[in-house]
Amino acid sequence: MKTKSIVASLALTLVAATFASAQVAEKKSLTISGARTAIAAAAAEAKKRNTTGVIAVVDDGGNLMAVERLDGTFAAGANISIGKARTAALFKKPTKVFEDIIKNGRTAMVALPDSLFTPLQGGIPIEWDGQIVGAVGVSGASTAQEDEELAVVGAEAAKHESMSSAMDAPSSPAQVTFLKSGFVSDAFKKGDVLVNKPEYMVHASHREANGMAEVHTEDTDIIYILEGSAVFVTGGDVVDPKTVSDGEIRGTAVRNGETRTISKGDVLVVPNGVPHWFENVSGPLNYYVVKVRRAQNRRSE
Repeated sequence: MKTKSIVASLALTLVAATFASAQVAEKKSLTISGARTAIAAAAAEAKKRNTTGVIAVVDDGGNLMAVERLDGTFAAGANISIGKARTAALFKKPTKVFEDIIKNGRTAMVALPDSLFTPLQGGIPIEWDGQIVGAVGVSGASTAQEDEELAVVGAEAAKHESMSSAMDAPSSPAQVTFLKSGFVSDAFKKGDVLVNKPEYMVHASHREANGMAEVHTEDTDIIYILEGSAVFVTGGDVVDPKTVSDGEIRGTAVRNGETRTISKGDVLVVPNGVPHWFENVSGPLNYYVVKVRRAQNRRSE
């Protein structure tokens, strides 16, 4: 009898555990690392377009995780971007959907409380493996369309950077970042961020004409030329320098610098603080840039 009682007890325990597991679905969630990746990618795209904006990231419950206001953006943009992100996350749709619905006559939707509903273009859900894990909201760019485009860049960065590192996962060693060839090819067509981490950034760069002279006060650039050729000028002085963001200076040219003709297969390492400039570009010029953060270099010294 005692043996039967034990067996029965074990069977009941097994059934209960099976039932419990059947009632609990696996839920993915966005980490703070993923939120920062989204903001960094959207901010980099905004700076490349020479526009402003506030970028906000929320989790799937609409709770704020991170927000960044670029220089020159109007103050109200912070609350608006958070509202857009919250709306996209809670309703699981881009906010332009609701702006269009209201524009087409369903004005009753504006009665929803402002704390839950900001029906303005510029909010994009972050989707991973069929689940909405959060959203990006942008306000304050040149147009509402550009708000949405920057939000898309941020959402895609959180999704593609590395699913395992951008989202919560069981404890394990550092994961490998894998980017499909199609995603990389698309990035090279317009020049876009592939990976953005606190320690480094990988950029798929594309040029068809001379660029601006640049100085990165915090980042060392490691450049690998894939296609095309150009004259690369380093050192010297930046002509008409302007600080465009923290650690980033731009100018019209480099004067009295050292010139090199670069082409497919060449590698260049440009330390932080060194002016550099692509001149006489024979397009298209495609190249990888790995930006190594100065702060990380200090930690390893």
